[in-house]
Amino acid sequence: MSRPPRIHPDLGLLVPQVYLPGPDIDLQRWAAIAVDQFTSQPEYWAQVERLVGAAPSTLRLTLPEIYLEKPGEAERIGQIQTAMRQYLDAGVLQPHGGFIYVERTLGHGVRKGLMLALDLERYEYTPGATSLIRATEGTIVERLPARTKIRAGAALELPHILVLIDDPGRRVIEPLAAARDRLEQLYDFELMCGSGHLAGYAVGDAGLEQQVVGALRGLAGGKGENPLLFAAGDGNHSLAAAKVLWEELKPRVGMDHPARYALVEVVNIHDEGLSFEPIHRVLFGLRQDFTAFLRRSCGERLTCTPVASAAALVERVAAAREGAGHTVGIVGGSDSAFCAVEIADPVASLPAGTIQELLDVFMEGGGADKIDYVHGEEVALRLGSQPGNLGLCLPHLDKADLFRAVLRDGVMPRKTFSLGEAHEKRFYMEARKIV
Repeated sequence: MSRPPRIHPDLGLLVPQVYLPGPDIDLQRWAAIAVDQFTSQPEYWAQVERLVGAAPSTLRLTLPEIYLEKPGEAERIGQIQTAMRQYLDAGVLQPHGGFIYVERTLGHGVRKGLMLALDLERYEYTPGATSLIRATEGTIVERLPARTKIRAGAALELPHILVLIDDPGRRVIEPLAAARDRLEQLYDFELMCGSGHLAGYAVGDAGLEQQVVGALRGLAGGKGENPLLFAAGDGNHSLAAAKVLWEELKPRVGMDHPARYALVEVVNIHDEGLSFEPIHRVLFGLRQDFTAFLRRSCGERLTCTPVASAAALVERVAAAREGAGHTVGIVGGSDSAFCAVEIADPVASLPAGTIQELLDVFMEGGGADKIDYVHGEEVALRLGSQPGNLGLCLPHLDKADLFRAVLRDGVMPRKTFSLGEAHEKRFYMEARKIV
């Protein structure tokens, strides 16, 4: 039975009403991956288009970033908003009230999650924020207008946002996994393009719901003054865009409007199925010698060590990640070789911060036409090896350090980490009305 939404102001959360596709919908074609993936791989999105065809799909309700700032963008956004209304009017989407327990089966295990809505009044993405809900990485403010443009006027939100909790005692989500056989199964299917399996279960029992709320309350209460309860992991820019739009809306619509909340999936950072992966960089249209730029910028602090192969480069970066300096792997550039660069006495606390500061200066000086942030070492190595490009491979980050790093440093450098590889990202499945 669908239950009405319930608000817990002290936790900044709403037990939402979620819209799911009806029983006649082909779920494999319905669910599409997060729009910020495969941004330099148009062949992936062409394959998705072929697979979806004319079937109802979240591909028609979202805008893959590969199409951002391209001809026809405004028309695509209009088509998205029209499709949302059509799906609602035709009964393609049907309401369901309550938490949803989610299992994503991947090659390395099962990632467990909980669908709920977070109060944007309790969320801040600016450095130094002390709010209950915070960003983990620096937010690129210039990227927000494109996302607010899509959300503004939309009838629905479809989240690819993964929000983390630091629950070493496994008291919030894991009890739902133990009770799974008693829960109503809402969906269960194989995702497209070899991306694993997705299943969702209704947390319809009032006792279980209260158990989750009580566990979150206990978690918040044990974190001292200005606790960080919810840390935005994947999809922080989407959450920030929702915040920007809410700030614009609330003087006109009041504080009880549904756009005050954002639908997310919450995951325990200690979940064995949750992997942390570095986000690599690729420069396109290289105009200057990047290694020479590093030598000028870093002087004697820079050490460049040529390596024989891509495999050796990956191994070198992985082995050096515990060192005093920051090591990054480079592929391509003017000599199209493999090179491990180490920067001694770094100012930033993480390699991503060290290299990003240098990249910002390099790009401002016209060093390359474009920079992209990619998932997977293989992608960074392949794209970086292409003529005119350069790839940068970053070391891994221990996920156990994340909350401590955010509490210590405010936010981490932008594009520091990713929750899994590209194909492991969240797929759009659930929707929520925001009008």
